[in-house]
Amino acid sequence: MAEHTSSSITIEAAPADVMSVIADFARYPDWTGEVKEAEVLATDADGRAEQVRLVMDAGAIKDDQTLAYTWTGTHEVSWTLVKSQMLRSLDGSYLLKEAGTGTEVTYRLTVDVKIPMLGMIKRKAEKVITDRALAGLKKRVESGAK
Repeated sequence: MAEHTSSSITIEAAPADVMSVIADFARYPDWTGEVKEAEVLATDADGRAEQVRLVMDAGAIKDDQTLAYTWTGTHEVSWTLVKSQMLRSLDGSYLLKEAGTGTEVTYRLTVDVKIPMLGMIKRKAEKVITDRALAGLKKRVESGAK
């Protein structure tokens, strides 16, 4: 089984408010540093994104990728890679749990790049991605921006 990186953060908001920001792909360029464009390609019967195209720019790594999303209830979303220029695989998830007056958000990520990379460097990159994503999500949700 591939190794993954996991980080958690507590956001002072209800799980539904956190998930609404996670599900609003059109706004990703506003609060994520790496996502420059986001386009929902397909939605499910509930109107939630099933496939999303993301144009990423993370410095040395620039990529145009399509991800497939699976929504489990109202507190979990996961994704897998459909296609990419730079990645062999990308699996991730957000899991939300009520935590006092807020929500504990756990972000899991597993990345496999097409270019050779030492495992230690890859895990560090995963950690930076997860930490930045969680910090951006927290800031976006707690600012009340829609």
